[in-house]
Amino acid sequence: MKITKAVIPAAGLGTRVLPATKAMPKEMLPIVDKPAIQYIVEEAVRAGITDILIITNRGKDIIEDHFDRVPELETALSSRGKTDIYEQVVSSAKLANIFFVRQKETKGLGHAISCARSFVGNEPFAVLYGDDVIMGEDPACGQLIRAYEEFGLGVLGIKEVSKEAISKYSSLKVENLKDNIYKCTDMVEKPQKPEEILSLYSILGRCVLPPEIFDILDHTAPGAGGEIQLTDAMKELARTKGMTGVDFTGKRYDMGNKLGIMQAQVETALKHSEIGEDFKAYLKELAKTL
Repeated sequence: MKITKAVIPAAGLGTRVLPATKAMPKEMLPIVDKPAIQYIVEEAVRAGITDILIITNRGKDIIEDHFDRVPELETALSSRGKTDIYEQVVSSAKLANIFFVRQKETKGLGHAISCARSFVGNEPFAVLYGDDVIMGEDPACGQLIRAYEEFGLGVLGIKEVSKEAISKYSSLKVENLKDNIYKCTDMVEKPQKPEEILSLYSILGRCVLPPEIFDILDHTAPGAGGEIQLTDAMKELARTKGMTGVDFTGKRYDMGNKLGIMQAQVETALKHSEIGEDFKAYLKELAKTL
C-alpha cells in the first residue's frame, strides 16, 4: 500500500527553549526565512505524502495560520510586482492537504499519536516529530517509506548517539540486515542503567507505523515522565512482529534545543541562495575575532 498520510506531533511545550517559546511555538522558530515546521512539511511532500495532520494544542493557532492563505498580503505583494516573495507566501498553503487537531491534554507522544486515529484510518502512516528538522537531498521520510514498502514492517529512523547522550533517548536492540537497514526487536525508553542500554542506536525524529499501533496505544500504560510513550507501544510492535530501522542520511537538527536551533540557522544560511555568500564572508571575518 502506498503511504500518503503523515502525522506531525507539534503539541510540546518547548520548555527547553524558553523564554522564546512563551508566546511562539518552537515549531515556528525561523530557520533563516521559513519556520522549522515548514521544512518538515516540505520533507514529507518530497517523499510523496499528500495528506498531513499536525497535532497542536492551545496557543498554537499561529501554525495553522502559516499554512493558510493571506489575501491582503498576497494582493499587496502582487500589486507591487513582488512576484518571487508572492510565490513563496502562496506556496506554503499549497504544499499538501493539511489538517489540524488539538491534543487537549499533554499526556505524551503516544497520546498525541492516538489523536490521529480517525485521520489515519486503516492505513500505514509516517510520523515526523515536530522537534526534528532533517536536511538532505533524499528526504529521510522517503527513505523510511521505501523500507516499509520492501519489508512490510513498521520502520524507525535511527542514528547512533553517544554513550553520554543515550539516557536522553531510546536504546534499540538491532541487527544489521544490509547496508544501512537493521532489524529491531526491542527498545528501552531513556535507559538509566548500563544494563538497560541495548545499543547506542536510537530513534531520532522519524518513523512509519502500521495502523495496529492505535490498538497497542489503547492499552499502553504511562511510562517515562508519567506520559504515554510512543516508544513503549513501538516496543510491543518490535517484540511481536519486529520492526525495521533505517540509519537515514541527512543532517538532523534538534529544534527543541538552543544549540540545535543555532546550528540549523547557521548551516542553512551558508547554503541559502540569497544570503549564503555574504553570510560566509561575515563568518570568516567574525572567526578572526574569536
